[in-house]
Amino acid sequence: MATIIEKFFDDKNALTAELSATLEQSLRDGIKNDGRAVLMVSGGSSPAPAYKHLSTLDLDWQHVDVAMVDERWVEPNHEKSNEAFIKSTLLQNHGAAANFITMKNDADTALQGASDCENAFGELKRPFDVTILGMGPDGHTASLFPNAEGLDNGLTSDNLVCAINAIQSDVTGSITERMSLTLNAIAQSKVVKLLISGDEKLAVYKQAKAGGDVNDMPLRAVLNHPSINIEVYWAP
Repeated sequence: MATIIEKFFDDKNALTAELSATLEQSLRDGIKNDGRAVLMVSGGSSPAPAYKHLSTLDLDWQHVDVAMVDERWVEPNHEKSNEAFIKSTLLQNHGAAANFITMKNDADTALQGASDCENAFGELKRPFDVTILGMGPDGHTASLFPNAEGLDNGLTSDNLVCAINAIQSDVTGSITERMSLTLNAIAQSKVVKLLISGDEKLAVYKQAKAGGDVNDMPLRAVLNHPSINIEVYWAP
């Protein structure tokens, strides 16, 4: 099983304060010790306040690489693009000087674009300093969706990224074609921060932690990986 530290907070403001402080320290340590820091980012409402705070800090952003954990296969200006979200939150103010590595490229499909994406992500320093993950009510994390086309590759491949075609649901919405970090890539991070909120997702997290079929709840593969150090952040 992964090394899991659970950090439960009374409210989202307390979660954001702790997350912001630890992310700042990880970036400073990465720059100091390795010359560069690598931050792998997810979309979603939970990390947004921390991203906005980080963007205002006077870090050596020219030595910070920011890359996506997952992306819908849509243009960067699409309203559902994670890249657009990151550019509007983290890559503002001082943070605009960071080096951003996109997942979306000019290929027609995620599967066709996987090779170029793999090459781009292969240039990043490893281990990554921090990987930020979210979790859906279906037990997915990154874009590793239950029983999706490409999931087996995502959980077993030695590659860093994989193309995913999810089964359409209320969770996925209409855009099912994705690019995602693989389990192997998630494991190549000094620390993984899993952000969850609300009682419903807390129950899903506990169900995943208890074990079972990883195809039904891919988060289980992360929580049960022997070399992942994961910090779970939860607030009501």
